[in-house]
Amino acid sequence: MFTKTKKAVLLLSIALLSACATSPMGRSQLLMQDEKNLAQTGEKSFAQMKQEIPISQDKQTIQYVQCVVSALSQEVVGDWEVVVFDDPQLNAFALPGGKIGVYTGMLKVASNQDQLAAVIGHEMAHVLSHHANERMSAGTLANVGLAVLGLASNRDTGTQLAIAALGMGVQFGILMPYSRAHESEADLLGLDIMAKAGFNPEEAPKLWQKMKQNKKEQVPEWMSTHPSDDTRITQLTNRLFDATLLMKTAHQQHKKPKC
Repeated sequence: MFTKTKKAVLLLSIALLSACATSPMGRSQLLMQDEKNLAQTGEKSFAQMKQEIPISQDKQTIQYVQCVVSALSQEVVGDWEVVVFDDPQLNAFALPGGKIGVYTGMLKVASNQDQLAAVIGHEMAHVLSHHANERMSAGTLANVGLAVLGLASNRDTGTQLAIAALGMGVQFGILMPYSRAHESEADLLGLDIMAKAGFNPEEAPKLWQKMKQNKKEQVPEWMSTHPSDDTRITQLTNRLFDATLLMKTAHQQHKKPKC
């Protein structure tokens, strides 16, 4: 007969074998969640946000943001709904199900169409790369692993402390770097998307220079879910040559957004 530990290990192994995938950037992924369910959750969350957060009524601002999204959406699959929230937060997001939110506070930093395209392209890239699924799957996998260790232990005080320490090690050593990998991937895929739409990719690292200047304090990268601003700027700058070629090709195809 299987013990609880053996059953847990068997179920974990089956899940791992059935959930392997590859991201648009060619990175191996573990996707254990149902994408349709995630899309439904995203749609419900977006509907709730539209009820709770004031929506901008400025027609010029709305048309401007919709223009950028429209140009970007021509380069990716799916239908995208965008809402401009009248809120000073320096933020934007995209949810499974193709829902995009842009806060008016972000428009004060992303001060031209190319910088806004970098922001929105990054957020779209998260959805296209199934990062929400991957993060939830990683969390599930970590919890199952810790549960297996708990079942296998005698639950004495020393073992409990060891498991607690391992839990923190999982957080800082696996889940946070995993999240940072997602952010870097979204930066680079977003850069490609904006360039394919005809936006100027050189504005992306300039945006992060401005984002860095707007931060009151810098959290050490190893303690953060996001790469440092300097890391992001370097990664984007290193990809500018290829991205610029994509932009030039787009311009030859008469893709020159004027938002």
